[in-house]
Amino acid sequence: MLNLPYVGAGVMASAVGMDKVMTKKLASTANIPQAQYIEILQGDYVNNNEIVFIEVEEKLGYPVFVKPANLGSSVGISKARDREELIKAMNLAFEYDRKIVIEEFINAREIECSILGNDEVKASVLAEIIPANDFYDYEDKYIAGNSSFHIPANLPEDVKNEIQSLAIKVYKLLDCSGLSRVDFFVEKGSNKIYFNEINTMPGFTQISMYPKMWEATGIGYEELIDKLIVLGVERFKERP
Repeated sequence: MLNLPYVGAGVMASAVGMDKVMTKKLASTANIPQAQYIEILQGDYVNNNEIVFIEVEEKLGYPVFVKPANLGSSVGISKARDREELIKAMNLAFEYDRKIVIEEFINAREIECSILGNDEVKASVLAEIIPANDFYDYEDKYIAGNSSFHIPANLPEDVKNEIQSLAIKVYKLLDCSGLSRVDFFVEKGSNKIYFNEINTMPGFTQISMYPKMWEATGIGYEELIDKLIVLGVERFKERP
């Protein structure tokens, strides 16, 4: 609106990337593998919650993860192991959004990939998050800090290559620019890959995963900032 260059995705990619349901729907059109999920609107839940419970239990089973559709930093996310916990989790998620996502549980490793570029896109080495709790929640991300990580992630080369390829595919699918972090699950035992979500404006402190992955790839923090500024100016110049 100010007609100034900026770093990162445009309005459309930012909006779609923020909405987990819209991202999942778009990913499904491109045959990107992801966990089974159910989208629930607050009005539908209030009008007939029994139908919601039955759909969750028949389609997904327990445990499940319940998330607000539009939020970040794991705020409002809960793991539910039975109907009682599901009700609590849904009530919490609805405090943050009128639309929520309920996902099947996958016994998986949490893998992240950093993406850099506009039209020519590069993927970093991968990182694995080792959560201290059931999942990498807000408290652990910003307060306790008990989780650990491995950079680069210890995965077979073909799995690494496939994740990097999928990360770039998701990035281009949303027409992102500048930077994003794309998160995946890798099922334990089978190494089956599932797309989780994209963060079109990932954390960027010196201890955040996005710059850490690029540092391990060979691009330091200051150089990375320079590259992002150049990418922002390039995208600005492409505007009519």
